[in-house]
This record gives sequence, structure tokens and C-alpha cells, in this order.
Amino acid sequence: MTRLPPAWRLEWRTIRRCVIIATVASLAFAQESAQPKTQYERTFPQSKSTVEQALRSLQPYIAGRLPALQGFATSPGADDRAWDRYQRGYYQCAVHVSPTAAGASLVRVSAKITAWYSDSVPSKSGYRVLPSNGRLETDLLDRLEEVIGARSATTETTAAVTSTPPLKSAHRGADPDAPSISAPVPRLPQSSKTPAYSTANRTEALQSQTTAAEKRVQALTAEARSLEEILNDQSHPANLAVVIKSGASILDAPRADAKVLFTASAEDEFEILDSTAEWVHLRISGLSRGWIRRSNVQMPDTAAAGSSQKALSAPAFHIASEQIAPFPGDWGPLRGKAVRIISVQKTEGDVRDSGPARKLEFAKSLFARQYADFADNPQAPAGIVLIFDSEDGGMVATTLPALQQWTAGKLSDDAFWRQCFFDPVELMDPAAK
Repeated sequence: MTRLPPAWRLEWRTIRRCVIIATVASLAFAQESAQPKTQYERTFPQSKSTVEQALRSLQPYIAGRLPALQGFATSPGADDRAWDRYQRGYYQCAVHVSPTAAGASLVRVSAKITAWYSDSVPSKSGYRVLPSNGRLETDLLDRLEEVIGARSATTETTAAVTSTPPLKSAHRGADPDAPSISAPVPRLPQSSKTPAYSTANRTEALQSQTTAAEKRVQALTAEARSLEEILNDQSHPANLAVVIKSGASILDAPRADAKVLFTASAEDEFEILDSTAEWVHLRISGLSRGWIRRSNVQMPDTAAAGSSQKALSAPAFHIASEQIAPFPGDWGPLRGKAVRIISVQKTEGDVRDSGPARKLEFAKSLFARQYADFADNPQAPAGIVLIFDSEDGGMVATTLPALQQWTAGKLSDDAFWRQCFFDPVELMDPAAK
């Protein structure tokens, strides 16, 4: 076998090393190019500084809280039920403005969506990132286009009014530097029906356009402020309890020995359904409920009103437990069907009468709130059973169809009560209503 000279062997090694490096680089580039990337970008004819100035007026839309995740993020699971595990959605838009060679601006927008995920295994719960479906990015680009378009219209019409060139005399003696006119100036034919189009008419028309453009800018500004107020209202609802410290237990009943559903983290927020002096009843997600000690949450300002006023407005009963189980009776419309059974107790320290009238008043309020949870749920139970856990006791049951007709205004209160089940029947004493 013929051996290559040392100089050739060195050159061959260098060539082989370069080929290997080029091959690796081309493979990396091919892999990167094969990955699909969704870009939300738009080119604006304005300069970078103009676009950035318009973006500053859109700060309320750059980040905030989402009223709902559906419609803004792609589905996190195979069906829509996976959405029930996500709460408190937030979004943050990243905007990059770069100038183009033609003096225009290229704007790229990407949105990051985060939400609290409640897993059946408490240790797996936490904030997760959901992919955006592009609605937030497109909406921000559309708003930017509206703002820039309105400002451009105002600038152009104002410039047209202020930069109208003065009329020069056709006589050379009036302006020695002006060129001589070798052709007659065209004029519109005059008639008794057609007024002359003078400089004053033109100025008046341009001023009208300027006024219309300014009104549009004012309308857009007012709309932006209104939307910002709505966003603030959605971001700070008045019926949320905020967890004070991490590790607070969410229980399935208002008892110290109740089952722990999961542990909450500091700053977690939950909707308040009911409260007592020691416990707060919370909506976890969808139809999920839980209890937490009142000392572990910060209640809204409305819940911290004067004690005397709170005593007058507080319900006479509070929810002690909830469960889905077969109907505990022999009433035909619900016999053998799954129902939501809600056990309530008299509020501690309440000295008001808790007779049939007070019980019917509480049942009416509770049925209305419960139906709001079932209205759009295809897996809702067949009805609701309210059990008064006290010495004088009692039970009131209703079907879901009766609730639907009553809440829709198709049944009066008296007609609704006649379609309910009462035990004992004295609870439906007409004189007690």
C-alpha cells in the first residue's frame, strides 16, 4: 500500500475535518428548519419610533388576566372537560419592533398564557403554560393598526391644511424668481347653479376631515379606557378569598377531621360560596367544592363590613356538606336517580326564627345558585335535595327541569313549590310563604 507524503496526509486530514463539520452543521440547520414555527407579525409603513409610540398607548392590552381560557389557548386535552382543571388564566405579550430596509417597521408578537392546574394528585398541581391559539397576538396587531391608522389620518389632514401653497401672481414682476407661465390656467366653468371652488371651500373641506379624524381618535381612546376598566373589574372580583400562606388544607367538609382534598399555595384565589365564623365554603373548579379555615384566607372588603350589618344580612343557615348520591326517598320524579344532596345547619348565634318561611326563603336562594352551576353541564344530576339538619328538620327536593322553568320565568314561585317534594308537607304551608 502506497503511503501519502506527510504534507499530503496533513492536508487530507484538514479536508476530512472540514467535511465532517459542514455535514454536522447542515444536519442541525435541517432539523431546525423542519420544526414548524408560528409567527404572528405584520409590516407597517410607519417608522419604528411611530410604531413604538402607538404601542405605548396599548399597554393595557399587553398583559392581563383572561376572563376564560377557552378561545385564547389551545385545548389542553382530548375533550373540553380538561378545561375544568385550569383556573386563573393570565397572559403576557412580547412585542418586537424592527425597522425594514424600506423605512417601514416589522412588528412580531408572541403571547404566553399561564394558568393554575388542579390535579387529582395535589403534589402535581401548579401553574402551567398553555400554547396560545393566536387570538391574542392577532387582536393586538389589529388594535395597533387601528391606532396607527387613526393617527396617520389626523396627521395627513392637518398637514394638508397647513401646507397649502400660496397662490402666486402670473406677472413676472410680482416674483422675479418665479418661472413664466406659457399656458393658460384651467378653470372650472361657472354657472348660476355651481358655486366657485375657492381656497376657502377647500380649507373648509380639509378642516371637516380633520375634525372627523380627531373624533375617531377620541372614540378609540374612550373605548380603550372602557375596556381597561372592564379588565380591571374582571381581574379583581369582589367575591374571592385569597390564601394567606402556603400549605393551607382544603377539606371536603367544615370539620378538622375531614378529608384533605389538596393543599393551597399562598396567593391562590377561590370563589366564596358561603362562610361561617370559622369556615369558608369555596368553589374549586367547575362542580368541585371545598372548605378552608377562615383564619387561612383573606376575605374581600365586602366581607369585612360591620358585624351588626353582617348579622342582619347573613343567611339563617349555612351549608354543612354536599354529595352526589341516589335520591333518599320514594318520590316518583327522582326515585333511584342521582341527585345533589346538600345538608345545612342553622347559623351559630343566629336568634332569628327558622320556621317554614325562613327555610323556604333559604331554599329559594340556594336552588337559584345551584342551578347556575348545572345550567351548561351535560352530566348534571337529576335534581337537588336540601336537608335541614336541625331538631325541627325537614327536606325539600326539586328536579332539574322544574328549576330550569322557574329560573327562566316560566313558573311562578307558587307553581314551582307545587312541583317540589316536601317532608314534612307543613314546610309548604301557604301561610308561611
